[in-house]
Amino acid sequence: MIELVGGIASRAIGEAVEKAATGAAGQGASAGQAAGPSFSDVLQTLGTGVVNNLKGAEAQSFAAVKGEADTRQVVDALMSAEQSLQTAIAIRDKLVTAYLEVSRMQI
Repeated sequence: MIELVGGIASRAIGEAVEKAATGAAGQGASAGQAAGPSFSDVLQTLGTGVVNNLKGAEAQSFAAVKGEADTRQVVDALMSAEQSLQTAIAIRDKLVTAYLEVSRMQI
């Protein structure tokens, strides 16, 4: 299960970096800064993707209740949303662990 989440997380992060890079490509990098996307841009893109997946799954569920969606479509949307949420939780846990380790470092 951990390997599965790790694979999903690395794929999601790779996609978020690509999206953030294309968004940052139009902006010129000022002197002394790296040309790539910032860490906050990547996290924001990941968060937006998770929220969009959850909204899509919710819309599919409502469509199923109305009788407008196939059961398979609803299950696929819900499983995709669950994977996105599990990935976001795993990334959050890693960030909290890293923050706690940095805060325990002696200066």
